[in-house]
Amino acid sequence: MTAAPLAKAPKPVSTRIDGEIAVVRLDRPQKRNALSDEAVLALEAAFRNLPQTVKAAVLHGAGEHFSAGLDLSELADAGLNEAIDHSRMWHRAFEAIEFGRVPVVSVLHGAVVGGGLELAAATHIRVAEKSAFYALPEGQRGIFVGGGGSVRLPRLIGASRMMEMMLTGRVYRAEEAYPLGFSHYVVTDGEGLAKGLDLARKIAGNAGRTNFALIQALPRIADGDRASGYLIEALMSAIAQDDEEAKARMRAFLEKRAGKVAPKD
Repeated sequence: MTAAPLAKAPKPVSTRIDGEIAVVRLDRPQKRNALSDEAVLALEAAFRNLPQTVKAAVLHGAGEHFSAGLDLSELADAGLNEAIDHSRMWHRAFEAIEFGRVPVVSVLHGAVVGGGLELAAATHIRVAEKSAFYALPEGQRGIFVGGGGSVRLPRLIGASRMMEMMLTGRVYRAEEAYPLGFSHYVVTDGEGLAKGLDLARKIAGNAGRTNFALIQALPRIADGDRASGYLIEALMSAIAQDDEEAKARMRAFLEKRAGKVAPKD
């Protein structure tokens, strides 16, 4: 009797293309979208291999949670060298998001914990549903962040607050965390993806060189010395302005064919 072939395990990350928007989804809901090595490598591949037609991306999680963080089963018995290599692999994967080809909007709900928060910090705009909660339980697990959190999170929420979270295990809910820099928006549960897609479409409507300058040059200017920052700013300003698309947009504004900036109700 021939044995039935084993069913293939579902992929941990899926990508669909919606016009100029790539929608990347963490697909391990049964594991609260815990980040296995396979999932992290799949995220890297997804963001490094976006079609050239894509101008912005949305990252979200299937099920009730964005991501509960590192899949601890894959690191429990790792030796020193393996642990270093593991952390460096996460660094490389998340840099494909932070310094990738297109701006990325993350949609956060449920657990945004440990490595899940490190992943969210690598995105450019964060939309939180009211169900989202944030924590860094590494301090209680006897470990330290390894996905770039010690570099990115202090720039968002401050080193002191990150330290307090890791020392005490404090959990922040979406609405109290919003003014502290964890997210840019808070929306009603179930509305995050629609908001993320709306923002991504607005981003995709920008001039390509401007988006490039914002995600590639601006963070480096902020991290560098003032003199270098002024030089990079001048160069990027000239490069963006020299683009034919930018010139067409400026002509449209001067000829009163483009809307003026005004607050919305």
